[in-house]
Amino acid sequence: MTGTGSDRSPWARLRALRPESFGAEPTGERLARIRRSPNFANGIFQNPESARRVPSGSTFELAKTYFEKEGRAHRAPTGAIPVHPTTLADIAKPPATGLRLTWMGHSGVLAEIDGHRVLFDPVWGDRCSPFPFAGPKRLHPVPVPLAALGPVDVVVISHDHYDHLDLPTIKALATTDTVFAVPLGVGAHLEHWGVSASRLRELDWNESTGIGELRLTATPARHFCGRGLRNTQHTLWASWVVQGPAHRIFHSGDTGYFSGFRDIGAAHGPFDATMIQIGAYSEFWTDIHMTPAEGIRSHLDLQSGGPGGVLLPIHWGTFNLAPHAWAEPGEWTRDAAEEVGQAVAFPRPGEPFEPSGKLPSDPWWRGVSRPIAHPWRRPRPAEVVAEPRSEDLDLAGER
Repeated sequence: MTGTGSDRSPWARLRALRPESFGAEPTGERLARIRRSPNFANGIFQNPESARRVPSGSTFELAKTYFEKEGRAHRAPTGAIPVHPTTLADIAKPPATGLRLTWMGHSGVLAEIDGHRVLFDPVWGDRCSPFPFAGPKRLHPVPVPLAALGPVDVVVISHDHYDHLDLPTIKALATTDTVFAVPLGVGAHLEHWGVSASRLRELDWNESTGIGELRLTATPARHFCGRGLRNTQHTLWASWVVQGPAHRIFHSGDTGYFSGFRDIGAAHGPFDATMIQIGAYSEFWTDIHMTPAEGIRSHLDLQSGGPGGVLLPIHWGTFNLAPHAWAEPGEWTRDAAEEVGQAVAFPRPGEPFEPSGKLPSDPWWRGVSRPIAHPWRRPRPAEVVAEPRSEDLDLAGER
């Protein structure tokens, strides 16, 4: 007599309780392709340079940093984050220059490039978490409803962490005709959530696909992956290059700094604009997230070593994911860019801009931020007062 499931192994029964948000593990030909990848070894995907995937240092010190009362207060804004009020009206007309970027918050960007619409890492959900009732909650509303955004030619995903691959957002987009460009292995999640295999472009590093007149290339990044309790490291992470007939852009995804940015720039740059991760960094995970100073450095590497194009800071402001002050990434990026003469755009969430036009530069976060320290600032040398020369002395009293 066959039972109703009591004969299954404990692991099989646990998998049956697996939340839908965990996605699916790669199997079949997808898994075989993963195993053939030159970036897969010893049972997992490898980083281009060695990287510690778990927090370094003491667990106690990490917990102490997170729960310290004053630090917690600084990790959130003091009031409502200003969201651009006319996003839909602004993006209803085509960009005058052929390239326009609209930061939707965190790492989500709508890029309108050479007549195509590319949506990077869209997260419209309230929490970046496997559960709707727990986990980091967004600090500002989405600038526009997803259904009102209009047709999108391709959705680009950098990796499968919850703050970049959002179940409710993907399920909503699955009902449209858009194509999804994703790193190798990530397609298993999307198929599990209703995206047909025919709409997937699943790429290993340095592989490309064409969408209309655009060429999309998955490029290396220094990070890691995983959604479920049993993290098999069978999904790849990537940065992305999008090249059109007239413009080139770069999206970093999540990454630690590594020398490969120079190679990406040499092969695909220079770029009209880059979208670079500059938030959620910490001394506990220096290998897998960049500080703002490293973000500026990576942009310069992508531009052959000097200032060029426009940098759009991403991966900050929307979710509380690290111990640093909420406004610190904006302040530090401004300072680091000023030091090297690099143009940076600081839009409010939902504020479109064209990289070759007037850039949003107002430090809008200061109006809703507690005062923060600036430990990255180098002390300026004290003014040297020259010794007075004899000919400069007022000798009137001696006359």
